[in-house]
Amino acid sequence: MALFKKRTVGKPGEWYYCLKHHKVEEGPECPAKDRFGPYTSRQEAEHAMQTAQERNLEWETDPRWHDASKGEAGAGEDTNPPA
Repeated sequence: MALFKKRTVGKPGEWYYCLKHHKVEEGPECPAKDRFGPYTSRQEAEHAMQTAQERNLEWETDPRWHDASKGEAGAGEDTNPPA
């Protein structure tokens, strides 16, 4: 048994989407590893999975984030995108 168990405490008006229970929560009820958020509204949290899917697609299709295949970059050329 842990002597100092940290509670998952949230602020009123912060919304989360629980990946484990597939539900929207006001203030975190579940551990951080199982949720997306915080969001500013319930509606935003309800669309968390759709937002994540759109962002993943945007990331996967962004040419700035794909490494050049071997031999394409010149000697000493930096293939990583700027920060």
